[in-house]
Amino acid sequence: MIIFLLAFLILCGFLSYIHMADQWKALSGKPTEERKMMPEVPGLKPANPPVLPAPQKADASPAFSKMLPQRPRKHFRRGPPHLQIRAPNTDSKAGTQGDTKERAAAPGDAHQKENTQRTIISWRGAVIEPEQGTGLPLRRAEAPAKPSPLVTRIQKEPALLNERQEGVIEAFRHAWKGYRQFAWGHDELRPVSRSFSEWFGLGLTLIDALDTMWILGLKQEFEEARTWVSQKLNFKKDVDVNLFESTIRILGGLLSTYHLSGDRLFLRKAKDFGNRLMPAFMTPSKIPYSDVNIGTGVAHPPQWTSDSTVSEVTSIQLEFRELSRLTGVKKFQEAAEEVTRHVHHLSGKKDGLVPMFINTHSGSFTHLGVFTLGARADSYYEYLLKQWIQGGKQETQLLEDYLAAIEGIKTHLVRHSEPNKLTFIGELTHDRFSAKMDHLVCFLPGTLALGVHHGLPADHMELARALMETCYQMNRQMETGLSPEIVHFNLYPPTDNLDVKVKPADRHNLLRPETVESLFYLYRTTGDRKYQDWGWEILQSFNKYTRVPSGGYTSINNVQNPHKPEPRDKMESFFLGETLKYLYLLFSDDQNLLSLDTYVFNTEAHPLPIWALS
Repeated sequence: MIIFLLAFLILCGFLSYIHMADQWKALSGKPTEERKMMPEVPGLKPANPPVLPAPQKADASPAFSKMLPQRPRKHFRRGPPHLQIRAPNTDSKAGTQGDTKERAAAPGDAHQKENTQRTIISWRGAVIEPEQGTGLPLRRAEAPAKPSPLVTRIQKEPALLNERQEGVIEAFRHAWKGYRQFAWGHDELRPVSRSFSEWFGLGLTLIDALDTMWILGLKQEFEEARTWVSQKLNFKKDVDVNLFESTIRILGGLLSTYHLSGDRLFLRKAKDFGNRLMPAFMTPSKIPYSDVNIGTGVAHPPQWTSDSTVSEVTSIQLEFRELSRLTGVKKFQEAAEEVTRHVHHLSGKKDGLVPMFINTHSGSFTHLGVFTLGARADSYYEYLLKQWIQGGKQETQLLEDYLAAIEGIKTHLVRHSEPNKLTFIGELTHDRFSAKMDHLVCFLPGTLALGVHHGLPADHMELARALMETCYQMNRQMETGLSPEIVHFNLYPPTDNLDVKVKPADRHNLLRPETVESLFYLYRTTGDRKYQDWGWEILQSFNKYTRVPSGGYTSINNVQNPHKPEPRDKMESFFLGETLKYLYLLFSDDQNLLSLDTYVFNTEAHPLPIWALS
């Protein structure tokens, strides 16, 4: 009996082993897509291979002879795309390591040995490899998402740099030379005095310029800047930052650089910084304070008022929404979108136009009856459109508010100057019209063109073209070829045959990007090369009147005096983050280099992915 029982047990064990082995074999043979649906532990993922390839030196000749065949390119339809809401993929082996273990090699090197079956990416040709789309979070994403959705491209020949792009690279290197030598790790360069100035003490220029260096292919400069971010950038410090400015420049710059490089260092820094900005939303109305101390967590309004500006509280949404999508942390998106919903329902608007100020306690508009597209209101309109695009054109409330605002602009703010009938955007104060137009308003032609590209009414393009001509004339009619900060248009025939007049206090130029930003959008959407020519004229004027021999570019006090433009001794971070970036993209004939169907630029020119295009 004992022998019989032992034999029986041995037989049962053998049959059980065979059964289990078959199960494991079947499991290991499941399709990749099925395995991805298995539950995994949420957490920060390892980054995808970079969206754009690791930059090569600008004077190097890239090798393209070993490019692998690529899948056919998908054809995009105008109008709302299908939105794919997918559970983000998670690597079960993912872990977060400190900066002490960060690689010192150039971004992209860590990915060279993995997944060799994927399409090889050409940097200069900006060939983008296929990738699964990213999903719209809608407050449901509990796990982090990967870098941006990628679109397959067929690049027959590499896109070589042209003379004008080389000119932008030379200008950037000259500006960077001054920053590196005299202001390294500080916020802004003072090129004339060969020193620096601080605003937040967070290396503002360096962070703002990270993605520009990547796009321009400045590998050595990027690697050196990345090392500083890894070793020196510390947000644990007792300093007040402006919520809006730090969001668009620092948070936006880190997120964009993460998407372009695939380097998780930048995502970790972005998440840390985003968390430190959140106390700004702790107000009775949930309308955020203008300033927050990122070390102590104490937020407050400006000393002189309890109001925030409308443009500031409504122009942080692209960045906070993307941070939630990438990390799976819902609070960033929820806080920013609550502001958008609140402003949507407020009274005090005029045919879609909004006042400039909003109270953080009551949540109501203040200083009613004053409407402008200049400072304190401008990017509210820009972010209505761009959020709609970012979210896959599904959020109709944003589109409705944007379309209503454009009609309000046409009705109340559009006028024509004398003698040349230039179309311009003025201001309205208690129903009294002023022919004053900030250079900041020159963002509008590009925004209008972007909307038309995404299927909005064609008559918006007519207004975009007319306003683009005006913004160009604001530069051309100045003796230096550079626009002043503010102009006033003649509503009646003048004696000097000029459409614009400039007050002494408004004659300065801060190296702003808005004109070249719109030139980029107009060229991308129309193909008219005159916009490239106009941009080249402006770059030459920057080189002639604002370039400092020892390195850097300076803002100037007087655009009307070519003999004595009076340098102000300050190079704003947006000159590297926006102005030169848009000029480089303007001069490129590669429509798929940061395609308008794949990316949306924040108001500091940092490209972020459009969610789940298919």
